[in-house]
Amino acid sequence: MSNIKTLALGGLIALGFAANGSRAHAAATETLVVAGGCFWCVEADFEKVKGVSEVVSGYTGGKTDNPTYKDVTGGNTGHYEAVEIKYDPDQVSRPQLLHMFLRSVDPTDAGGQFCDRGDSYRTAIFADGAAAEDARQAITAAEKDLGQKIVTPVLPEATFYEAEDYHQDYYKSQETRFTRFGIKTYAEAYKLYREGCGRDARVRALWGDAAPFAQK
Repeated sequence: MSNIKTLALGGLIALGFAANGSRAHAAATETLVVAGGCFWCVEADFEKVKGVSEVVSGYTGGKTDNPTYKDVTGGNTGHYEAVEIKYDPDQVSRPQLLHMFLRSVDPTDAGGQFCDRGDSYRTAIFADGAAAEDARQAITAAEKDLGQKIVTPVLPEATFYEAEDYHQDYYKSQETRFTRFGIKTYAEAYKLYREGCGRDARVRALWGDAAPFAQK
């Protein structure tokens, strides 16, 4: 009987360690919110990064509650198209992500990004406290490397609203719909859009070999 009790106690202890380990792992996940023009593109870029568990497309920085894509692109909400990057800081650090972000966009453009113009497509980093200081240091370093004035601001964290379901993982979705390019899967439409918008060409021209995602 005592052996059974010992085994049971050992099992409970093991479960306790497993639960604590799971909680510790969950607590280790951190987030970074950035705006880099089309959120499909930023999501596609950062989901390639080791240590990033998920990238969510959404809207932030404005005054309208629960905005829709139509609201935001209409230009009256104050929101940016943005992404929430969820990552494990033991595998990739916030400064590393900020370094990559600034070199994956045109941070000298105050009017939008590439073919997408207007306030909702501007670049920004949303951060407070130590994260904001990391962002400012990353901007200073990027400005020195580029030799040009960077206009990407560091803005206070704000409510992040997830975009509509069809925007999530748009770049790899095999759902077929009528798009601006005709009847295509979202993945096919995304590829045509990204090439047509000139995103990678501009980033390569600006950053050269330092561009982390725009290499041919």
